[in-house]
Parts: sequence; structure tokens; C-alpha cells
Amino acid sequence: MHRKGRKMKRKQMIASFAVLIMAAVAFSGFAPVQAQQKKAAATPKITVMNPAIESKMVDRIPLSPRLDTLEGKTIYLVDINWGGPEAAYSVFEEMQAWFAQKMPSVKIVIKRKAGMYSQDDKPLWAEIKKNANAALIGISG
Repeated sequence: MHRKGRKMKRKQMIASFAVLIMAAVAFSGFAPVQAQQKKAAATPKITVMNPAIESKMVDRIPLSPRLDTLEGKTIYLVDINWGGPEAAYSVFEEMQAWFAQKMPSVKIVIKRKAGMYSQDDKPLWAEIKKNANAALIGISG
């Protein structure tokens, strides 16, 4: 084959590869920037929530100091009303009976918090603050 024929074949091969690459790009989803921008504008946008904390954490309040003794003290057992009206009472009554038998000088008061467990009960908290030396607040059973 002569030199002119080789050049011609080489140009045809290069042109074929160029067409093949352009076809592959067209079919693979790559598109010019303008077409991508139009497609992005037509796509609905979603809102994503950032779970990071944006504000400063609240200052922690230390726990109340422990009592030296329970002798002669008043302890409130407070059912927070989670799990139904009788969920904690049987356990609290057992605790009250134990104290009556083993530590009779300890006064146990069983109370049920008003409202749902997540609602505030200011009158109960005021009563506990005024009359109790300690309180166990929560659920049992």
C-alpha cells in the first residue's frame, strides 16, 4: 500500500473513533452544560434537614446531694402516669410495705402525677419541695 492510502485509512480511523466517542457520550447521559442546567431546573427540589445542633447546649444542673440517712425522712414515690393508671402502684405499694416493716421511721408517700408523663405538674412539685426529703419519680413494674 502506498503512502497516500495509509494516510487516508488513518484519517478514516480517527474520524470513526471520534464519531464513536461522540455517540458514546451522547448515549451515556453526558450532555452539554446548558442541557444539564435545563434538566436540573425541571427536576423538583427536596429539602434536607441538618441534624446538627444549631444552638448551645443548656447548662446542666447537678443532682441533689444524697441523704446521709433515710431514718425519719419522708420519701415521695411518684408515678408519672406512663403505662396506665395502675402501672406503678403495685410496686410502689410493695416498697411502702417494705419500709413500714424494715424502716418504720421512714414515711413513704405515693403520688400520681397529673396529666400525661410529658406534662408539668407544678402543684405536685411544690408539694414535694415543701414536704419531702427525697423523691423517686418514674415508672415501675
